[in-house]
Amino acid sequence: LLVFGFAGADAQQEPLQVVPRVDLNRYLGTWYEIATIPQRFQKDCVAVTATYTLRNDGKIEVLNKCRKKTLDGEIKTAKGKAWVVDKETNAKLKVQFFWPFRGDYWIIEIDPDYQYAVVGHPGRKYLWILSRTPQMDEALYQDLMQRIANKGYDPSLIKRTLQPTE
Repeated sequence: LLVFGFAGADAQQEPLQVVPRVDLNRYLGTWYEIATIPQRFQKDCVAVTATYTLRNDGKIEVLNKCRKKTLDGEIKTAKGKAWVVDKETNAKLKVQFFWPFRGDYWIIEIDPDYQYAVVGHPGRKYLWILSRTPQMDEALYQDLMQRIANKGYDPSLIKRTLQPTE
């Protein structure tokens, strides 16, 4: 769907750059959502995690979990699959939760030690800041927010996700 007014904005932006290379085996595992551009399908979600595991067919199983409204709220899950569409970098994937709908999942920032990642969308409609821990160092968060803004995202759309303090 093209929202009126967005076509011009997209046309003027530089194409979204992904990281040069992603080691998918290191990327697998559980990530905590630190911040996101809120989406309808995540309404009322807190304590959001995404767990990636390799499937027998080479695709990646995606298990998203969250709690409704509060840290001890009802657990909601969504299961999907992902696959690499750019074998040169492994940084561009497609994710599908409901057939036939699929979305772009582009890794635009990754820590050399795979402790944080930023996932975006080429049209800048979606964004997730992910971490291996429920909390992220504030200086790192601010640095990532600056880098995200430099990539053409509107920082005012990005909202922090409530996570347990452990």
